[in-house]
Amino acid sequence: MNGTDWASLATNLAVTAATAGMVLLATFAIAVRRGLHRIVDIAWGIAFSAVAAVTWLLSAGHGDDGRRLLVAAATVVWGLRLSAHIAWRSRGHGEDPRYTALLDKAPGSRTWYALRVVHLGQAALVWLISLPVQAASYSSEPLGVLAFCGIAVWALGLGFEAVGDHQLARFKEDPANRGRIMDRGLWSWTRHPNYFGDSLVWWGLYLLACTAWQPALAVLVSPVLMTLLLTVGSGKRLLEKHMADRPGYAAYAARTSGFLPLPPRRDGPRDGRQTAERS
Repeated sequence: MNGTDWASLATNLAVTAATAGMVLLATFAIAVRRGLHRIVDIAWGIAFSAVAAVTWLLSAGHGDDGRRLLVAAATVVWGLRLSAHIAWRSRGHGEDPRYTALLDKAPGSRTWYALRVVHLGQAALVWLISLPVQAASYSSEPLGVLAFCGIAVWALGLGFEAVGDHQLARFKEDPANRGRIMDRGLWSWTRHPNYFGDSLVWWGLYLLACTAWQPALAVLVSPVLMTLLLTVGSGKRLLEKHMADRPGYAAYAARTSGFLPLPPRRDGPRDGRQTAERS
């Protein structure tokens, strides 16, 4: 009989909560020793990969093998690529201004506040957002059209994210671009191709868990939460606040879509002076 093994999934949820917690506790210990809490961003993808790997092991005999392998591999590939990219990008840098500003507001000990809000807070998010990965692994439903649509959405998102990251890295490597705004390639269609790609990845993984209406409804919180984090949470909103005073950014924002990829507006201002005059 096809369906979801809810009892075994419940056990998996408890084990993966502990898994995410252990990854982020280890990250906290390293962060305190180095005085650098930005490394939690590197641990983000690693924690998702750990949850996916543990789920794949525990779900053996409880879910369709093809679906189990596909959802685990997709999550690990996404997670490890993201962690490797962030580790490479942040080499040689000090603390992230976001965490400095957050910890400056700590009521009491900065260290324990960082543990609760930054590290354990992210562990909770990893566990919650990874619900589709866990639910899909405990479904005995064989792979079908919706699952392959899901992997296509995942692949599009991963490609968008990876290409956007690569284009930005190449742009920053050129000394001639110092102080300039990246507005080429995918960045001319959306101000955040990496965030848009990230969102697609999780909507794709969500489709892999949609084997019936019950699991589809139960794990819908995952892609919705990830999309909100990327758009109005700690992603797009904070980054644009940080970039707002950069010369040329207002003009770039006026002609470029904020999230969904759209053709650049040709009638938008081309520099900061024009933007100021328009406003």
